[in-house]
Amino acid sequence: MTKAEFVELVKETGGYETKAAAEQAVKAFTEAVTAALVKKESVNLVGFGTFSTVDVPEKSGTVPGTGKTYTKPAHTAPKFKIGKTLKDAVAGN
Repeated sequence: MTKAEFVELVKETGGYETKAAAEQAVKAFTEAVTAALVKKESVNLVGFGTFSTVDVPEKSGTVPGTGKTYTKPAHTAPKFKIGKTLKDAVAGN
């Protein structure tokens, strides 16, 4: 599903009168979640899931076939843990 298709779905499901209003709602949601994750806060939507961050340690390895080594620096990555209600809805579909 593309973003445009998702905005159309939000318009229909949320009862928005225009695509612009639905797109603004989607944009506000994504920006709010992004802002919270940048602050390393989690966003818990009961039944849907939890958006959070995780610290990933430095990793080194070799490139297959070449023998060259690389080192990936430590970083913070976003994480999503699915909620029970969403998990059950998808499994029952």
